[in-house]
Amino acid sequence: MRITRFGAVAAAVGTGVLVLSGCSAPAAQDSGLDEGTSVNVAWNQAFYSYNGSTSFGNATANNNITSMTLSDFKYYDNTPELQKDESFGTYELVSEDPLVVEYTVADDAVWSDGTAIDAGDLLLGWAANSRALDTPEFDPTEFTDPETGEFTDDFPTDVVYFDSGAQPDTGLGLVQEVPEISEDGKTMTLTYSAPWVDWELDFPPMLPAHVVAKNALEIDDDAEAEEALVTAIEDNDAAALASISNFWNNGFNFTELPEDEGLYLSSGPYVITDFQADQFITLEANEEYAGDRTPNISEITVRFIPDPNAAVSALENGEVDVISPQATTDVVDALEAIDSATVLTGSEGTYEHVDLMFDNSKSGHFNDPKVREAFMKVIPRQEIIDKLIKPIVGDDAVTRDSQVFVPGAEGYDESIEGNGSDAYADVDIEGATALLAEAGVTNPEVCVLYASNNPRRVNEFQLIQSSAAQAGFNVTDCGSEEWGGLLGTPGAYDAALFGWQSTSLGVTEAGPNFQTGGINNLNFFSAPRWTLSSRSSVESSTPRSRSSSSRRSTASCGRTTTASPSSSSPR
Repeated sequence: MRITRFGAVAAAVGTGVLVLSGCSAPAAQDSGLDEGTSVNVAWNQAFYSYNGSTSFGNATANNNITSMTLSDFKYYDNTPELQKDESFGTYELVSEDPLVVEYTVADDAVWSDGTAIDAGDLLLGWAANSRALDTPEFDPTEFTDPETGEFTDDFPTDVVYFDSGAQPDTGLGLVQEVPEISEDGKTMTLTYSAPWVDWELDFPPMLPAHVVAKNALEIDDDAEAEEALVTAIEDNDAAALASISNFWNNGFNFTELPEDEGLYLSSGPYVITDFQADQFITLEANEEYAGDRTPNISEITVRFIPDPNAAVSALENGEVDVISPQATTDVVDALEAIDSATVLTGSEGTYEHVDLMFDNSKSGHFNDPKVREAFMKVIPRQEIIDKLIKPIVGDDAVTRDSQVFVPGAEGYDESIEGNGSDAYADVDIEGATALLAEAGVTNPEVCVLYASNNPRRVNEFQLIQSSAAQAGFNVTDCGSEEWGGLLGTPGAYDAALFGWQSTSLGVTEAGPNFQTGGINNLNFFSAPRWTLSSRSSVESSTPRSRSSSSRRSTASCGRTTTASPSSSSPR
């Protein structure tokens, strides 16, 4: 049955959380599961990876789903404030000097196959998200397929490389020594090598260690496999860890329901039960779940509808109950014509921006800083606002001139006074042309990656293409429906146009975007000081908090959908 209390809820801006509101907060859990109920939700990008902690899987489309299937020690509520999920486990600051943190998994926390969550899962989570055991100096760049964004078949089998983007001087990267595990296998103690203010946000949702070990080490028995994984980590067995890291990187990527149920085991309120490529994914209440984030709805089906106008039609026809489309004038007009629809609107911090590949780009032109600067000067930021955004949200829409602070937030005005953003406030064809002449480049080709099935991005691409041509740029089309997995892929494109979303309130939240090798540093940028020429924001609306927010939206049960609460993800 369709849940009439959800009605036909839709939104022009900022209602992604309604899509996945099938779980009650701990205080409301006495409502319990409403047997036989279901809800159909529309989302604009298909799920493709169960591991949102990798550079390939780091996307809202994936973590909207895993937010309902993978439990965590903490989550953000809808205030947003960080909350602890002590029904899954606890964490405690044992010491500040040195910084020591202890994680303990609840006794009744289990995977959906009944396997207890314990030492193997904890240690695998540390190894993958600290990269402390990785082969030194290994660079995976030449082993990434520019057509898919995944690692190629000739990826070295003797290399330990966890694709989590962890850095040795931040977060779990500061925990280089193998953590201590308690005798009962339920507690892990981490000792940091230096103070870290956001320690509470470091540990992301875990993947099942016994599944990784069975596949990587070819051991059939669950307990035996997990024990072998624990031994490999504690002994720093490079041969075993190479296989383990390879499977952790790639084994959870799928675009239809795998035959191996282990690849989508749940530790959360819901478990995946059906998945049809490019069509839908269905989740049902997890019978093994004993936590406080109690499901209200028996079944949730997320239907993949990239075109927002098609999503509106599906809503009107009763095919879906909830949509969260990207706002366009056509969408707003169509929604207003549906008498039965309840339209909720609001602001969010998602912002459109352009990423340039500083290195390993398709054409190689952006290795030259003058060419990069020239291209930034021709991006018609204000025209995009005036033509695509203001007709929907009104004259309050503004460009965003800081990559760290959002308009209206404390520190924003001070930030933009000295960050050089005023050099890109208006299109400067003359300045761009002069820079290309200085660089000795004529008609440089710039291939732009964007979501080819997203009307707003198509329009933005066309406006950029037209403006850039006036300065001599040959902007070509690298648009793809599989754009998410291609982000950061060497040789796949020159510039990427997409939206950023982050649900983190961490002090160091911006780090993964700009650090050398950071998981969200998709353009191979590396410099002692970051400058605006790395990224150009073209749109912003005022969010509800200081933290910038983009397409890994907070989803079900009030918890964050980010791989780590200190990271962002593409929308």
